[in-house]
Amino acid sequence: MATTKVLLKNLAELVGLLSLLLLLSGCQTVSTPEQVAEVFWEEMADGDIDSARKYATRETQYLVNSQPVLGDATVKTGTALINGFNATVATRMRLKDSESNDDLSFDTVLLKENDQWKVDYQQTLNNLSILPLGDIFRSLRALGETFNKELKQQIPLFEKQIRSFSQELIRQLDEFRREMEKAAPPEKQKPYSNSI
Repeated sequence: MATTKVLLKNLAELVGLLSLLLLLSGCQTVSTPEQVAEVFWEEMADGDIDSARKYATRETQYLVNSQPVLGDATVKTGTALINGFNATVATRMRLKDSESNDDLSFDTVLLKENDQWKVDYQQTLNNLSILPLGDIFRSLRALGETFNKELKQQIPLFEKQIRSFSQELIRQLDEFRREMEKAAPPEKQKPYSNSI
């Protein structure tokens, strides 16, 4: 009987311990925007689309299915900016198969859905699609700055050439006027016979 009581006590303690472990493991869910973004991109990089889809909003889960595997991309997330039910997490990604070794820097957009942060994959993709244009705009800006710098250096030369051109034009117009006067001296105007 004493052995049965000890066994029941040990069993009760074991069940209590297991219950506590299950409760604690249930509390270890991903909760902050930074954690959600990090886990989402890790799953995407590992090619585990089903797991990644769980971290996307209901409206954008279908988009996760259609994405190519990132091929062991390296992803780093930064600090979240939270504004009510919206958040953005600075994200930096380096693709292993990329032709250039440049990192992609963009914001992962998250929304609060049923009191849990979820990746708004549509908005995040919009941020990613802007990146090549951002590179183009940066290149155009750099080109414009170079052109502007070169133009500023050339302005004194342009001014000198314009002055020289205008002086030459004035000289040629004077010469032309003189030639015209020699060829046909000005006549006094005679009134027309039919005039009143």
